[in-house]
Amino acid sequence: MNKAVDEFELQKEHLMKNIIGEIAVSSDPNKAIKKWRSLFRVSQKKLSKNMGVTSSVISDYESGRRKSPGIMFLKRYVEALIRMDEKSGGEVLRVFIGTDEDKPVSAAILDIKEFDDGMCVDVFCRKIGAKILTGATTDRNIYGYTLIDSVKAITELSFTELKKLYGVTAQRALVFTNITTGKGPMIAIKVANLKPALILLHNINEGDVSSVAKNIADVEGVPLAISSSNIDVFIEKLRNVA
Repeated sequence: MNKAVDEFELQKEHLMKNIIGEIAVSSDPNKAIKKWRSLFRVSQKKLSKNMGVTSSVISDYESGRRKSPGIMFLKRYVEALIRMDEKSGGEVLRVFIGTDEDKPVSAAILDIKEFDDGMCVDVFCRKIGAKILTGATTDRNIYGYTLIDSVKAITELSFTELKKLYGVTAQRALVFTNITTGKGPMIAIKVANLKPALILLHNINEGDVSSVAKNIADVEGVPLAISSSNIDVFIEKLRNVA
């Protein structure tokens, strides 16, 4: 086994332990179980089949009808999630796994947060006073946000490095501030092939949003929202949202 493969396997094992530990110590393990299944984009039916259990077992744990699962079940559960992701190309694993050198701290990131539980895009926008301009949101949950200085992100980060704005998961809100029309960050998102659960443009009025920005959001199938609130008030709302 070469060094790169060995390092990947060690990081994968570390991720597995972290997921198992998070669920085991959670005050609401059923929500934590559902959260990780959602992050790995796996249905209850497919997961149960891969684990060799009935779908009602997964459903019962997620709904709280069963008591918290034991460590052995959690190990099988996480192994199944990772195994299924690897079989489909490892897209989710690539988001979670990386060395510190792969994830430099950038001045472009003004704030970043992960949520313990998924939050509907509509609810998230309502809590921070944002207005949704385009895109369906009813079936979308986010598990965190990244607040980004648009100018610094575009001038300092390569398209590959832009993907590091995702934090722990791609199912998050990418919030861009320091913008004029929103065209620049939207073009960068398209070129870098980023697919967040929500794009939010801060400190901009609806009439100033570029038609190009709206068109890109529509084509990429990503909801687009705006907020014109003061930056300090806005950050406080973000930090208190969950």
